[in-house]
Amino acid sequence: MAAVGSSVGLGNFWRFPYTAGENGGGAFILIYLVCVLCIGLPVLMGELSLGRKAGMSSVEGLQTLAQDAGKSNKWGVMGWLGLFASTFIVSFYMVISVWILDFVLQAFGGQFEGITPEKSGENFNNTISNEGTMIGLLFLFVLANAIVVGRGVKGGIEKVASILMPAFFIMLMGVVAFSMMTGDLSKSLSFLFSPDFSKVNFSTFLAALGQACFSLGIGSVLMMTYGSYLSSDTNIPRSSFVIAGADTFVAIIAGLAIFPIVFQAGLDPAGGPGLFFVSLPVAFGSIPGGNIIAMIFFALALFAAFTSSISLFEVSVSWFEERRGINRMGAALGMGFILFLVGVSYIYSTNYLDFIDFVTGNLLLPLGALLVAIFIGWVLPKTAMIDEIDNNSLHKIWYGLLRYFAPIFIGIILVFGFITGLQTTFGVQMPVFIEALIGPNS
Repeated sequence: MAAVGSSVGLGNFWRFPYTAGENGGGAFILIYLVCVLCIGLPVLMGELSLGRKAGMSSVEGLQTLAQDAGKSNKWGVMGWLGLFASTFIVSFYMVISVWILDFVLQAFGGQFEGITPEKSGENFNNTISNEGTMIGLLFLFVLANAIVVGRGVKGGIEKVASILMPAFFIMLMGVVAFSMMTGDLSKSLSFLFSPDFSKVNFSTFLAALGQACFSLGIGSVLMMTYGSYLSSDTNIPRSSFVIAGADTFVAIIAGLAIFPIVFQAGLDPAGGPGLFFVSLPVAFGSIPGGNIIAMIFFALALFAAFTSSISLFEVSVSWFEERRGINRMGAALGMGFILFLVGVSYIYSTNYLDFIDFVTGNLLLPLGALLVAIFIGWVLPKTAMIDEIDNNSLHKIWYGLLRYFAPIFIGIILVFGFITGLQTTFGVQMPVFIEALIGPNS
């Protein structure tokens, strides 16, 4: 439940729907499923295996495994990369979680009833620009994270996840049932499951790969940290399938919770990040009982965000506790103070959020996943990981995907995705042969 809670988060509710909307719906989902099955799942199994094999935090664990294999301990840089990625992600994750918390309160107060798109846009801008309220809610959210993580994996993270995740799934199915009965289900099913490959380019592949990494929590050494707590009798392949399956299920189900209401209200499914905070309040406000459903929906997203943020929080706290000899609660409170200060800076300058989201989700996480694949497939001896994957036939498929398919696929997507990102963001002119490959409008 703790690992599922770490995977099921804002990546499913906030990021997945608008990313699918921006990239052609069904075509994006199909590519996303391939990325999860052929890259996300093998890397997830790899990270859990590395963590259990090392039995310590990511930086020291990777250094130790490399040294034991007769390789350079500089592979610890991979742990640092993941540590920075997880810290950057949780820093903006908490700010978005605070927006969601405020929207729960707004729905409880009935503020979405009959709201127009213009008023909804104004409401969102007013919400995020209300620095005093945002800072107060951020303080409470960070403190709650620090207390849970400070109580440890068993006494804090697992206990919270075991309560919140079952409640989350029950509430989610209720919202989906309501959405399917009151919204435009046929149009949503067509959008989600009828691929439009005319909208597919390398940016679509990069977005799908980044979404898979972001949603599953791979590439940030989060799952490596959780793997270090696993007992020797835990079946890693089975656990990985459960985690990846639950995460993918929630991502698609979240689409079925959101898009029927969006289409029923005549709103744009490719509304970008504003789909969540601007379009959905309009959609909820246009249906009977919409404020109650909005409150449940945003509470769902808040539950998911909290279980993910405490997991990302755990990565840095475990390193401080192990490396610096600080007690767990002290490490959690100290890291919480740092994250609070960073979050405050985001509140006063929200433009940085899009940049950090792009860098972490589309660059750092895929790069981290690439390094995990290379480290297991080409640096460590094959025999070093066999004991961690119990099923021999599955081990062969898993090892082949990590050794050959994942590095090539991730490498190509990263290179061309980076080029298209430079073109889109900075207007950098692409060479003609690259433009012919990926299209002038990527």
